[in-house]
Amino acid sequence: MKKFFALILALVMALSLVACGGGSNGDNGGSDVKAKLRFVTGGESGTYYAFGSVIAQHATNNAGVDVVGLVGNGSQSNVQELQDGNAEMAFCQSDVMAYAYNGTNIFEEHGKVDCFSTVPALYMEQVQIVTVDPTIKTVADLEGKKVSVGAAGSGVYFNAKDILTAYGLGDVNENDEFTQINATYQSFGDSANDLKDGKIDAAFIVAGAPTTAVTDLATTKDVHLVSLDDEHIAKLLETSDYYTKTVIPKDVYGLDEDVTTVAVAAVILARNDVSEDAIYALTADIFDNAADLVSSHAKYGELSLEFGSSITSVPYHPGAAKYFAEKGFTVQ
Repeated sequence: MKKFFALILALVMALSLVACGGGSNGDNGGSDVKAKLRFVTGGESGTYYAFGSVIAQHATNNAGVDVVGLVGNGSQSNVQELQDGNAEMAFCQSDVMAYAYNGTNIFEEHGKVDCFSTVPALYMEQVQIVTVDPTIKTVADLEGKKVSVGAAGSGVYFNAKDILTAYGLGDVNENDEFTQINATYQSFGDSANDLKDGKIDAAFIVAGAPTTAVTDLATTKDVHLVSLDDEHIAKLLETSDYYTKTVIPKDVYGLDEDVTTVAVAAVILARNDVSEDAIYALTADIFDNAADLVSSHAKYGELSLEFGSSITSVPYHPGAAKYFAEKGFTVQ
C-alpha cells in the first residue's frame, strides 16, 4: 500500500512539471550551494539585455543566487522559454504576460501559460516609432512605407498592430500580413542598422528609453521619434488596460521636442517552481541596492516599491510577495 501511494505521489509531481516544462527549480535544497537561475532577457541592443545583465551580475556577486543572463527574442518567446523549462526567469511586457496567463490575444491559439508568477514590475517601456526621415511626422505618414514592426515572437509586433489599427493602418490579409505598410520583422539592432542604411523608413521599438539601438543610431543620423496624438491615444486606452500615456523628454535623444506616446510595464517573471528563498533574495537585491546602482544602469533610478508591487493581472511569486510584505506592500 505504501508503495502504491508513493507511486501516485510521484505521478502527481511529474504531471505538475509537464504542465510547464521540466527545468531546474532554482531550489538549493537547504544546502550552501547557490540556486542557479537562467534569466532570459532580450536582444543585445535593447534595455532588457543591458539592464538584465547588470541585475544578474550583481545578484550573483551579492545575493547568494547564481543568475545567468541570456539573450532573448522578445516577450512572447520569453514566455515560451519559461514554459519549455529553458529558463527560470524572464523579462516580459505587462500586456504580453497577461495574454499568456489568460490564453487570450496572441496566446489564444497557443493556449494559456500559467506556470509563471510576477517578481517585480521595474519600469515603463515606451513605444518608440523611430525614423531618420523628417517628412514622417505622424503615424498616418507610415502608409505605404517600409516599417519594422519588431522581431517575430516579440511583444513589439502586437503594440505596433494596436497603434497602426488605431490610425486605420492595421489591416492584414489572409496570411496575417499588413496591407497598408510594407512590414519587416526585425530586432532593435537590425532595425537601427537598416534605418541608418536607408533600407527601411521607420521602426517600432518598445523598450525603456534611452534604448541602446536608438542611442547608437543617433550618433550617425538625425533621429526623429513620431508622437501619438491625444485622440488616438484615447482609442488605445479604450481597447487595452495595459497602455499608459507617457512622454519621452526631448533631451533623452537630443530631439527638438518632447515625444508623446504610450508605454507598457517591464516585468520580471519567474517559474512557479523556483524556490521562495531564491526569488526573495533576488527581489531584495534589486530594490535594496537600487539607489547605489544607478551608475551601473540608469533604470535603477526608476525603480520604486509602489510600482514594483503594482501588477494585478498575474499573481506574485511567494518570494517576491514576502519581500514586498516586509516593505509594507500587499500584492496579489
